[in-house]
This record gives sequence, structure tokens and C-alpha cells, in this order.
Amino acid sequence: MIEFLLNNRLIQSDKAPSTTLLDFIRYDQNLRGTKIGCREGDCGACTILIGALKHGKLEYSSATSCLTPLPNVNGKHVVTIEGLNLPDQLNQVQQAMVAFSGTQCGFCTPGFVNSLCGYALTTSNSNLEGAISAIDGNICRCTGYKSIERAAEKLSQQLLHKDPNKPLSWLVEHDFIPSYFLEVEEKLKAIPPSNNTKGKIPIGGGTDLYVQKHDEMHVMDLNYLLGKATADAITFDGNTCKIEAAVTATDLISNAILLKALPRWYDYLKLISSTPIRNIGTIAGNLSNGSPIGDFTIILLALNAEITLTDGDNQNRQLPLKDFYLAYKTLNKTANELISAIMFEVPSTTKFNFEKVCKRQYLDIASVNTAIHITTKDDKVIEVHCAMGGVGPIPKFLTQTCAFLHNKSIHPENIKQAEQVMQTEIAPISDARGTIAYKRLLARQLFFAHFITLFPDTIKMHDLI
Repeated sequence: MIEFLLNNRLIQSDKAPSTTLLDFIRYDQNLRGTKIGCREGDCGACTILIGALKHGKLEYSSATSCLTPLPNVNGKHVVTIEGLNLPDQLNQVQQAMVAFSGTQCGFCTPGFVNSLCGYALTTSNSNLEGAISAIDGNICRCTGYKSIERAAEKLSQQLLHKDPNKPLSWLVEHDFIPSYFLEVEEKLKAIPPSNNTKGKIPIGGGTDLYVQKHDEMHVMDLNYLLGKATADAITFDGNTCKIEAAVTATDLISNAILLKALPRWYDYLKLISSTPIRNIGTIAGNLSNGSPIGDFTIILLALNAEITLTDGDNQNRQLPLKDFYLAYKTLNKTANELISAIMFEVPSTTKFNFEKVCKRQYLDIASVNTAIHITTKDDKVIEVHCAMGGVGPIPKFLTQTCAFLHNKSIHPENIKQAEQVMQTEIAPISDARGTIAYKRLLARQLFFAHFITLFPDTIKMHDLI
């Protein structure tokens, strides 16, 4: 039995666990404001809000319901567009969309409204950048976005006055959300923990499996990982960061310690997917996908990460992430093993950079991506870890390139020679994301970009190109 709040109603359902939240909302509950668009988490027409108790506090985030397994919302509050309506008037987000002509055909509008209401619920430091970022997973084919951006700007200004001590009460009093939100936290506390049986095939946020195998999901014996106790923890032991299996991209992008240690951490992770996908997609799932262009894979390879694999008998095995990928979609694991944790040293005096080129600057799959983690002393490279994606059948750790750079000075000639070594290590193919020649060019330019960015006083573009 799956139990959760849907808007202001308690839902108890024995529906097949593999059912997506989108299908349950539309077809079982007849709430048709949540639209079916791409079914791949790209368009945002099915965006809903999910409220969950974390450390005793109710927190909301946006999510694509087309990729969300029903068991993942057990014990949580699911909010559709119908659950944001006020009794006798439009809420503030709806009013702003009307006032600035932010809707035309209307198909995408519920998703935009949900995302902006989610921003109203979560922001503690409102600004235009944050409001627009909240709708980065919503696509509109009609408006050209500027009218929606003006609506978002209006809302960001209104939310500057939000009471940080009583945020929900303030949002209710100022017509952002209905009054029943004030009772949600206590209602969620009364819902018992999930007792879903453990299946054979692990699924986290659903952002991979439901895209690749939507039709087959309904007959799979799934093990639902999200929502289990302690599964979403990021912990630090000295300088070592440990990420548990169900940590999401949003958990990483908002972690205060990582934001401080890596000054551009937020900017890097903003290049990966969209807010609703980052809210539910897990890091362990991204690594297990085995994609040769997985963004987090490349970042964690450059951070020299290790993973812990756990089998069905709770036997643990640790190995460097760079040894996890054997061939295209072939992993160094048994059928029973899962990634249970990821560990890496948090950079302190070292330098880190991530570069990515794709057809769209944000949200898209990379043509080529690369990351580097480099330590220098007296202008010499003491340690370096560099990885690149989109240039071979697996995420590529550039072993020979790193070996060449070891003990070399940060000098243009050394960087150019290292790039030549790098070219011997990669083996891109021509596909929809570019030709072999284009990918080799990108690999060169992005490799050089690491050093131009990290050593601006020493390495200039005109010295390399």
C-alpha cells in the first residue's frame, strides 16, 4: 500500500508500484492539469511539487511526474496545479502570468505555475536569477519566454518581503498558496513508513530507466531506493566527502561545504540537466548508467573518486571509479551489486575546473565534457586527475596525459604537448552530436580551457592556439 497526500487529500493506493506519478494523477485521479508531453523529463509540462519531511522540516521541490515512480512519493505531499488554486481568485503566480501575458496556448502553463510556486515555497533570498532558474526545466513553444521572465521578475520582487520566521503563513496570507498547506506537516507525520518489498532491479529517481525502458518497467521487479532512511546523506570525515546512494544532484549543488571548497561548484552543476531532474536524479544512478558522456561521472573521475559496491548479502567492495568502466555500458560489478556510496577528497589548495559543450548551453547532453583536478607547487604539477567524456566508448580517465603532466611546469609548451598526448588517448566517433574531427577539436579547446581558466596569469589563449 502506497500512502501520500495529493493536494489536500490522503491517498491510499495498491496501484502497481511501477506506475508513474503522472499516469496516476491523470488517469486514476482525473487531475488533467498535469500534462503529458515528452515523457522524458525534458519539456516540464508534467511538473508537480513534492513536499517531504527532511530532518523534521517540510521541504518542497519540483519534479517531473512522468519519470517519478509512485512509491517514491510514499509519505510525501504531491501538489498539482489543482492543489494551488485559491477558492475565489488566482494565486499570485497565476495573476503574474496573466498580467504579463505569460501564456498563449496554455499547455505548458501548469508546469510553469508549479515551478514558480515551488520557488515561492523554497526561496529564502529571492532574486530574478533564482526565479528564472526555477523554471529552467519548463519549455514553452509560444511566448518566446520574455513575458514569463517578466512574471518571474514580479514574483521575485514580491518574495523579497517573505517572512523567514513564518514562511508558510506569509505565503498563505499573501495569496501564493492555499491555506491547507499549513496542515500538511502534521498530516505527513501521521503516515507510516513505506513497507515496499525489496525487488531485484534498483531504481532511484527514475530519470534513466523510465526514459530508456518505459514500456518494460511495468513488468520489472523493482527495488525503490528513494525515501529510505539514511539513503540521501552527504557526510564529511575530515577532508573526505561521502555520498550515499540516493543523494541527488540538487543535494550536491546546494551543499554548503562543497560550495565553499569549489567556488564555481554551483555554475558547474547548473550545466547539468534541469532543476526538476536534478531534484530527483541520483548520483549513483548517473554513474551506473555507464554513459560515456555522463557529466557527474566526468566530474567524479577528476576528483579521483572511489565507489563502494554492496551485494545482496551486504558484502562491500571498494574500487576507484576509473576502474568501474570496462567497455561500452559494461561495468566492473556483478548483477547483485549496487553502488552504495561514493567518496572523494574535497579539494583545498588544489584547482578544479569543468567544461562542457552541447547543442544547448543548459540541460542538454554533452558533445564533449571534461574536468580536471590539479595540484601545483612552485609552478610544477604535483598531482593531476583529468577525465573526458564523448571521446570514446566509456568515460575516459586520461591516464597517459596525467602521467605526462606530472612534475612538469605550467608552461604553454608543456600544455600543448600534453594535448597531443591526450589526442592519442581518445577515440571519438561521428554521431548525432558531432563528427570525429569536431569532437577532437572540442577536446583540444576544452583541455586548453582548463589551463587558461585555472592559470590566467601564466597561460594565455594566444600562447596555445
